[in-house]
Amino acid sequence: MPNPEPSPKRSRVSGIDRTIQILDYLSEVGAPTSAYDIAKSVGAPISTIYAIVDDLVARNLLSRPSPKMVWLGARLLRYGLAYEAGLNLLAEAKREMEMLSRKLGETVQICVRDEGFMVVAAMAYGDGHFRVTSDVGTRVPLNWTASGRLLVGHLSAEDRQAIFAEHAKPSPTEKAETNPATLAQLAGDDFDRKLAVQFGASDFAVSCIASPIRDGDGTCVATISIVAAEPKAREKFQVYSAEVRDSAATIERSVGRIAA
Repeated sequence: MPNPEPSPKRSRVSGIDRTIQILDYLSEVGAPTSAYDIAKSVGAPISTIYAIVDDLVARNLLSRPSPKMVWLGARLLRYGLAYEAGLNLLAEAKREMEMLSRKLGETVQICVRDEGFMVVAAMAYGDGHFRVTSDVGTRVPLNWTASGRLLVGHLSAEDRQAIFAEHAKPSPTEKAETNPATLAQLAGDDFDRKLAVQFGASDFAVSCIASPIRDGDGTCVATISIVAAEPKAREKFQVYSAEVRDSAATIERSVGRIAA
């Protein structure tokens, strides 16, 4: 009698993975949430999420602003501050960001990559009336912004296309490119010329002019970008492009990581 086919193995998600899902979900939502809603959103058993949440609250990794709601805990701030203190590049980038913002009177951002998203890591507001909707911690799909393309520009064409195929999404203005092959080509070209530009792709009448900040092996570890009203950015495009490139190079030199 033939042996029966082995039953497929059930996939199990580790406690660490569930913890990361909880923390990621809370950071994306940006507000206290119930454990029940977290369980539904991440597709986990409610009993599992309740148990992990209780453990994280007991360790101050999560907090309870009310009996049924959970939020990020004070212990995470300590970790975040310790991590930031060790990032010479981010400290130098912030200094250059502030100087560039004062010089141009425009909003300047430092952005990093979080898998398929671009995240605003630091921001200096300009002195005019123009204000952008994004703030520190804002996450948007890589294909929505100039910085997003640069953050994967150092990768191979195949890797860039695979990332965009998985993560590219239509933007609210419907102007952001979504074709993976086109995005992969744009990202590579932008990285090579150390400049990427986006007009009105994520927000109406808002432009972004960005340059990559590279480490010693040529990896784009962050970007510095000027975010301005589209008409002004078009008018001063040559000036802004030169300034943001110079700022990126200054950051690279200041931490001794400029690529060959």
